[in-house]
Amino acid sequence: MKLMRAATLSVADLDRSVDTYREWLDYSVEERGELDADLAASWGAPAAGGRPYAVMRPASGHDIFIRFVENRIHPDYRSLTSYGWAAIEVCVEDVLAVDERMQQSPFEIIGPPREIEGLPAIYPMQVKGPDQEIVYFTQIRDDLPAFDLPRADAPIDRLFILVMACSDMAASLAWLEDHAGFAIGRERMEIVYTMLANAFGTPLDELHAISTMVHGKDVFLELDQMPPQATRRPHYENELPQGVALGTFLHPDFDAIVAKNEGLWIAPPAVRGGAVYGGRRAATLRALDGTLVELVEM
Repeated sequence: MKLMRAATLSVADLDRSVDTYREWLDYSVEERGELDADLAASWGAPAAGGRPYAVMRPASGHDIFIRFVENRIHPDYRSLTSYGWAAIEVCVEDVLAVDERMQQSPFEIIGPPREIEGLPAIYPMQVKGPDQEIVYFTQIRDDLPAFDLPRADAPIDRLFILVMACSDMAASLAWLEDHAGFAIGRERMEIVYTMLANAFGTPLDELHAISTMVHGKDVFLELDQMPPQATRRPHYENELPQGVALGTFLHPDFDAIVAKNEGLWIAPPAVRGGAVYGGRRAATLRALDGTLVELVEM
């Protein structure tokens, strides 16, 4: 079973975001309206109640969503420099074709297609969207012995990994393992990470530590150890964080995880309707660095 369900992004202009992702990523609107006040409060963002939102689905039709919530954008926010959800990763059929498409789009290419040394099966590129959201487009060219990676069923397909920027990667791994029941895939790898180097003005050949988390052989989380210069994410009180605000995951043993985190939920688990929840219970935890992790019963 795949645990990834949705990523929620804070955007300044909902109509602009919907039009951008429809035109350039071939996503379609699954649901649109005003954010339920009780749901917003369950994220620790009561001021977001009543804000316009939209849920979008990839052209493949997979039940993995990107949700946009219209939000005030904090003037001090700079992507890739603060803790929290840093990026979404989407699988694509042909990354070179996506690169050509993005060159004509409102997205800024911040990482052209580049093969990863020692990982020829993965061929990624990275862009920055109109609200400084970071999107990885990744072509999967082969299987990996230890992990199942998705093949795209459309030129630009579904979200399959969320990237978490951490002040202490090892501590965040342990917290997610304990409180969310996620398993560690690769505990530590060191890679050249040009996006982080550019964001902080450090040498391009400097190595940065990353790790992954899995469910079975499904890789769905990447954790990045941020440099010492990183900060907590600027945001307005009682509102959603900037950029990628919330990660939503299905959980195969929801009752056990509810009991384990008694007293830690921002609000008690409640049945939620709509495309993301489908009438199932959901609740949100505030992980280390204030990162919002929403769990939905499978």
